[in-house]
Amino acid sequence: MAQALVPLKDLVEAKSRLSGLLRPSERRALAQAMVEDVLQALAAHPAIERITLLSDDPGAHLLASRYGADYWPEAEFCCRGLNLLLQRASERLLQRESIPLLVLHGDLPLLQPRDISAVLAAWRSEGGLVIGSDLHGTGTNLLAFDEGGMPPFRFGPGSCARHLEAARAAGIPARVLQREGIALDVDEPPDLARLLSSLARYPGGKTAKLLLGTALGERIGLALESLPDTGYDTGDQLGQGGR
Repeated sequence: MAQALVPLKDLVEAKSRLSGLLRPSERRALAQAMVEDVLQALAAHPAIERITLLSDDPGAHLLASRYGADYWPEAEFCCRGLNLLLQRASERLLQRESIPLLVLHGDLPLLQPRDISAVLAAWRSEGGLVIGSDLHGTGTNLLAFDEGGMPPFRFGPGSCARHLEAARAAGIPARVLQREGIALDVDEPPDLARLLSSLARYPGGKTAKLLLGTALGERIGLALESLPDTGYDTGDQLGQGGR
């Protein structure tokens, strides 16, 4: 068995780097759809015994109850900064129950129960720390550990290497796992282009319902075509994303 901790930024402020493509209400809708997909994948996995949503968003308690998750407001930890917040919340969870903990971001719209199974299998093979990296192998989208393997949290630029280094300095065995469902987080226009190119293979989620075959998805696709750095082409990429 295992448990999961999902930190969630205030949805009103979420995804500001997509402001050139999405209106504030659309950014909020996207952020909510993605975190619902994460919560659904966790709730559907038989080994996940407990889910905790950590957020100060006014609607977070409703999201948590919808998926059978606990809700903890950030304010009750009396600290600032994601790393310290996760440290205190993780310590509390591991003190309450000595089963492995998965800490993962809420913007992983392609996350599937099979990805969670792969993380748990990797953790069981050696214990210590499993780091789920982003597509570039530089960022961290997921950590899995128990009380003895809890790392110093190093979220921020270059966090994958920093988590590896911190874990090894503390004598914690660590390894990196990269899977599409864990690696694709959505922060900037190229991420959104990759998401649109992959959604046809993940049609059942909230994010797919928001973007796939909708007026919003079509408008975003057209806007992405005009941006030079996304490489997005609605004609030949939709549904063709790969691992």
